[in-house]
Amino acid sequence: MIRGILIKTAGVLATISLMGDAALAQEEKQLRIGFMATLSGPAAIYGEHMRDGFMLAVNQSNGALGGLPTNVLVVDDKLNPDYAVEQVTKLIDKNGIDLLVGVNFSKVMLAVHDPVVRSRTLFIGTGSGPAPIAGRDCNRYFFSTASQDDQVHETMGRYASLKGYQQVVTIAPDYEAARDAIAAFRRHFKGQIAREIFPKLGQTDFSAEFDQIAGIEPDAIYAFMPGGMGVELVRQFQTSGIKGIIPFLSSQTVNGVTLPHSKETGEGLFSASHWAPNLDNPANKRFVREFGRAYDYAPSVYAAQGYDAAKLIHFALELTGGVKDQEAMLSAIHAAPFESVRGDFRFNSNQFPIQDFYLVEGVRRTSRLYEMEAIARVFDDVGDAFSGSCRM
Repeated sequence: MIRGILIKTAGVLATISLMGDAALAQEEKQLRIGFMATLSGPAAIYGEHMRDGFMLAVNQSNGALGGLPTNVLVVDDKLNPDYAVEQVTKLIDKNGIDLLVGVNFSKVMLAVHDPVVRSRTLFIGTGSGPAPIAGRDCNRYFFSTASQDDQVHETMGRYASLKGYQQVVTIAPDYEAARDAIAAFRRHFKGQIAREIFPKLGQTDFSAEFDQIAGIEPDAIYAFMPGGMGVELVRQFQTSGIKGIIPFLSSQTVNGVTLPHSKETGEGLFSASHWAPNLDNPANKRFVREFGRAYDYAPSVYAAQGYDAAKLIHFALELTGGVKDQEAMLSAIHAAPFESVRGDFRFNSNQFPIQDFYLVEGVRRTSRLYEMEAIARVFDDVGDAFSGSCRM
């Protein structure tokens, strides 16, 4: 890992040196970063994790990423695409931000992506990774420290095939992104989908759905049920009579955000992620330890993605000395000259990560602490399915 970083860093330095010493000598008084996430309403917790992870890394650098005093302007997008576009326009035109970071839901990402990159503002996504942005609409000004949205679902599809499951029932809310998630699961699942169940968005009683599943007797269930719906689904699975009989697989249903609410009902249930608190590398150990001290709660993958974004900016700035020379900054970011909390990390041609994906399990550490634990690597150094459609 370190050798790879050194090789990439050497290449970036060579590129920068060709741009002349004058560009490197630029002095900037302050780094202005806009951080946008959903920070109100029921979905606020995801944005709060991302923000807290990002700000932890800023604070670790004494408030000066790359040695530049850093002003982070935090904006709540309110999960409203039109409002988000208004706010991001203000950040760029009125506040003169140097970079935009964040965005955790796809409908907001799809709204703000084009206005940001058209303005040639550097944009580092820490949450949502819709297929168009990873593929045909990729742009050199956009990077992601998260993953492409389909990848966790593909990971569980592959795991279900490796387990030899032949019949799986899928369950997800009835909206487009959830249907895309099930399609991604099917991309790597070699068996048959016995039934696709799509409860109404916002539904909290799943007794009829569990009765259907019991009657089908599949080899496993695959659930994509984010947020509060997922917490209720997991709680009712506990009392459905099929827990311990039919395996429960999921993505973005049992995770570091929902597990503290699901508690013992989420123990032993499987999901997929590119990060977990138990990944054994120095950067991750420091992150988990200091995040808990700073915020008094356990970090999730969303916090890890925010933290990595700030570390990426910090070390890129140490190479370039500032953001005024955008070509130098783009080269430095693409080289990813930092040690990620997830271990192996580099950018693909579409500037989404090439990284590992794991089977993770909900575990209880103490009477108060529940967290996800990586127990098996399912994909090693994998890119997303849409990078081949990216033409920069």
